[in-house]
Amino acid sequence: MKENTPSLWDLYITFVKIGGFTFGGGLAMLPMLQKEVVEKHHWATEDDLLDCYAIGQCTPGIIAVNTATMLGYRKRGVLGGIIATFGEVTPSLVIITALSTLLNQLQGNVIMDRAFAGIRVAVCVLILQAILKLYKKSLVDIPTILFCIATIICTVFLDFSPIWFILIGIAYGLIIQKIKRGNGK
Repeated sequence: MKENTPSLWDLYITFVKIGGFTFGGGLAMLPMLQKEVVEKHHWATEDDLLDCYAIGQCTPGIIAVNTATMLGYRKRGVLGGIIATFGEVTPSLVIITALSTLLNQLQGNVIMDRAFAGIRVAVCVLILQAILKLYKKSLVDIPTILFCIATIICTVFLDFSPIWFILIGIAYGLIIQKIKRGNGK
């Protein structure tokens, strides 16, 4: 893959687009990140994007903002991180500011309630699409599948904190890589 350094304006506009058309939070943005950052602009590989996304999930704050910051930083340093972050949040700031008074006036309106019910369904589909993309890249062998099952059981049914599984996942990845390197892989 060729090295492609975007202008600050291109970073900003791309993340305005991602931030403006991603409904449903961080998981829903993965397909758009894939399309814009990997396929269209070639600013990262799929693996790079998943790494940034995983770190964005593991760090405090909003996944979308964390991921934009990291991708911007990787391409243009501190200023790139700031610009990508500002691009990511600009649509939300504009939309929230414009809609806040309108929503207060329409609270309890049947049409609005139905519209939001429809949006929730669409968001579920976007999240499922993101999960399927992550699944294909992340669950690559029996140990990762077993770790995934254990994480689901412990976080959903036993109310364990996902933080523990993130830390265990980091340790697991480091150990597996050390073993693979030790075996000449």
